[in-house]
Amino acid sequence: MIALLLHVARETWLVAAQMSPWLLLGFLVAGALSTVIAPAWLERHLGGRGAGPVFKAAALGVPLPLCSCGVIPVAASLRSHGASRGATTAFLLSTPQTGVDSILITYTMLGPVFAVFRPVVALVTGLVGGGLVEAFVPEEARPAPPKPAPQAMVFQMAAPVPAAAAPAPAPTWRARLRELLAYGLVTLPADLWRALLIGVVLAGVISAVVPADFVARYVHPGPLSVLLMMAVGIPLYVCATASVPLAAGFIFMGLSPGAALAFLIAGPGTNAATLTTIGRVLGRRALGIFLVTIAVSAFGAGLLLDALMPWLGRAMPSLAPPVHCHGEVSLWSHLAAVALVLVMANAVWRTRRAGRAKAAAAGRAASRTTVFVVEGMHCSHCVQSVTRAVGELPGVASCVVDLQGGSATVSGPAIEARAVVAAIDALGFRGRLRD
Repeated sequence: MIALLLHVARETWLVAAQMSPWLLLGFLVAGALSTVIAPAWLERHLGGRGAGPVFKAAALGVPLPLCSCGVIPVAASLRSHGASRGATTAFLLSTPQTGVDSILITYTMLGPVFAVFRPVVALVTGLVGGGLVEAFVPEEARPAPPKPAPQAMVFQMAAPVPAAAAPAPAPTWRARLRELLAYGLVTLPADLWRALLIGVVLAGVISAVVPADFVARYVHPGPLSVLLMMAVGIPLYVCATASVPLAAGFIFMGLSPGAALAFLIAGPGTNAATLTTIGRVLGRRALGIFLVTIAVSAFGAGLLLDALMPWLGRAMPSLAPPVHCHGEVSLWSHLAAVALVLVMANAVWRTRRAGRAKAAAAGRAASRTTVFVVEGMHCSHCVQSVTRAVGELPGVASCVVDLQGGSATVSGPAIEARAVVAAIDALGFRGRLRD
């Protein structure tokens, strides 16, 4: 028994060492993206109808490191700030399938073919699903802002024009670097550590316990294996990054690359929270198009990859998936794995400490403070969405969200509890006053 546990621990560590250098690089690139792409920038470019916002939403979603839970409140916020149903659907389809961190891990664990094929499929899926929603789901009419009365117009014209406010100074390169490192090495690792730990451990267990080609003895490559992995992936709650070591383990067990790709598409792209939110925010017809697009994309892309792999293997043998090549793990990879463990531990500690300190400070400083329970949050993007949505409400001075405690401490002179709960529910979460 001890020997088996040691074997599992060794395989788990080797899986982590194989992916750590690229994962750390992916974290830093994701941090760089976070300093460039802000929610307000997304909303400005994804508003309006037509093919342009749909294409932008699908293309922007491919590199963003948003998991299947984090994309929900971001998409709901985009929708509430003017994004069309088609653009919102395209964003929901393309974003959770990939991300700059998961693409880099896909390259090192599954090979360059997967690393190219996966984001292309995510882009096409977003374009197709968003285009279908744009074409077949009518956009509801939104009320136009009220026009000011004539006397108000006269008063405004007669009033002196206030001096223009001085523009805010541009952040220095040191401030941008701190923001990059804070997101890439603290916020994002704190979001992913649980899912990554589960994925890496399961991959290690598969490598240590399950014989190679075990599944291939019972399930032959073809449409049936692709459908099987679709069925496995749809109910699972797994992020794009953590699904890569699982896909590598499935290939090690004998499943075809196309079946693994179907899992990589269906797993991160669907979960119960996503489907519930789509039905409420975008409507049942958009939800039906979303599900059909995911299913057709996973099945068709899996079959296409299985058809291409034999030809690519003969023409370019170096492109074959390097699954479980533990003999090639270098000293640098082992050092990177140690660094990854330290980064994850530091991120979890700092995030929890900062959340408790902010909640305590808000409770002491506010003239009126109300605490709400927020159910369904899983990552920092959920926290940001709740903070922004509640903070925009009239009468709210501040909103401090505690991810670990599942609460939002709202402060201000005139807090409307029903409005706060409605804003939280509109993002796909469940809010209520704390008893």
